[in-house]
Amino acid sequence: MYLLGYDIGSSSVKASLINAETGKCVASAFYPKTEAEIMAVRSGWAEQNPDSWWEYLKLATAAVMDESKADPADIRSIGISYQMHGLVCVDKNKQVLRPSIIWCDSRAVEIGQKAFNDLGENYCLAHLLNSPGNFTASKLAWVKQNEPEVFDRIYKIMLPGDYIAMRLSGEICTTVSGLSEGMFWDFQQNALANELLDYYGIDASLIADIKPTFGLQGEVSNAAAAELGLKAGIPITYRAGDQPNNALSLNVFNPGEIASTAGTSGVVYGVNGQINYDPKSRVNTFAHVNHTTDNPRLGVLLCINGTGILNSWIRKMVGADGLSYAAMNELASQVAIGSEGVCILPFGNGSERMLENKETGCSLLNVNFNRHDRRHLIRAAQEGIVFSFKYGIDIMEGMGIPVKKIHAGHANMFLSPIFRDTLAGVTGATIELYDTDGAAGAARGGGLGAGIYQNTEEAFSNLERIAVIEPDTSKAEQYQAAYENWKQELEHRIQ
Repeated sequence: MYLLGYDIGSSSVKASLINAETGKCVASAFYPKTEAEIMAVRSGWAEQNPDSWWEYLKLATAAVMDESKADPADIRSIGISYQMHGLVCVDKNKQVLRPSIIWCDSRAVEIGQKAFNDLGENYCLAHLLNSPGNFTASKLAWVKQNEPEVFDRIYKIMLPGDYIAMRLSGEICTTVSGLSEGMFWDFQQNALANELLDYYGIDASLIADIKPTFGLQGEVSNAAAAELGLKAGIPITYRAGDQPNNALSLNVFNPGEIASTAGTSGVVYGVNGQINYDPKSRVNTFAHVNHTTDNPRLGVLLCINGTGILNSWIRKMVGADGLSYAAMNELASQVAIGSEGVCILPFGNGSERMLENKETGCSLLNVNFNRHDRRHLIRAAQEGIVFSFKYGIDIMEGMGIPVKKIHAGHANMFLSPIFRDTLAGVTGATIELYDTDGAAGAARGGGLGAGIYQNTEEAFSNLERIAVIEPDTSKAEQYQAAYENWKQELEHRIQ
């Protein structure tokens, strides 16, 4: 018995086939092998052809089925993870009307800011839990204002995962979690955000039917089965945006649990058990995969642009001898906590929402040419990245999220002992590292939605935990002192 998961990213589409009994991934594949094309007709724009996602999905499915030699009749469910905040518009014949405006497209920023000002910060934050910002609703408003002939032909709008589910099943539907990420959901009314829709002049009929995040969302059609080499009738039983799904993949469902990634940019995704928001809108809040009216579960998303990219930059600057990341970690370990006063603010990759959209640039501070060398720079870079995470976690804790445990994949910055130990030490949280990815998580989510697993405990009982890092309480004061020094430098520059 198998579970099939898809992860529809902006770089590639990945498929994973999971053995439902053992939880082991029996095959996985992704396409394209080079990064997928992102069309940028103008500066700040980013679009993709939704049909290309389907073509990549077909290739990934074929590769997985060939590698696993699995019988398609043994696949019991399909789960879908997808790049968040994208806009797909289709007509009555379910044909795409224009390229998808994807998550990193910034054309609707001013539209969202005007809505925030006109509707009022109190309304937007209390009802939407965010500024309308550059999210899907604002992207749709841009289409209405700038491409009225396209807007008039729209039958339904979808997120990228909704589009893939439509191609699989022929049915157009979405979820509350998806609607919340697009700013289409009013958490006070527990209904569509009609006030924002009315403000933008968007008829509610354009919104797809709402289905549960876990549960039957359609079945693979005869036509899709023929294209994919699957069996018709396989139920589609789960879908979620990539960050909520990453949290699910790491078994993060409850208040106080955190899912984190630290690649080029970094994400801290915490679960809140109460409907709340940051009054400065420095983080985004969406319905988590297990959110219900009676049992609120909100995903609070902090994105930091300058994380692994700083570590990579430092390597280029100080590693003329072909320095490996492992060798960098060894050099950094020779320097005490706090890097002997050297401080790096890692914000050199664009404006940071956490800093109220300020673009401060990266700062390298307190270097003494007679005392410090590349060891101090390497350690200060990793500490600066960790301290930016801590700064964001402080915001989350101010919203009522008690951060006790951080779940992460065993990848990127989490491969560094200094990074892990510093993060555990300065937050006081236990870090658990797992062997999983988004497509595998989506497959498990599909198993939950299909009733193959009775609960999350059963679904993740065999998730492979690679390591547990406990905070070293004997060094807590040293970590805290280093963080306070870093924080003081930061706040001096953003005031």
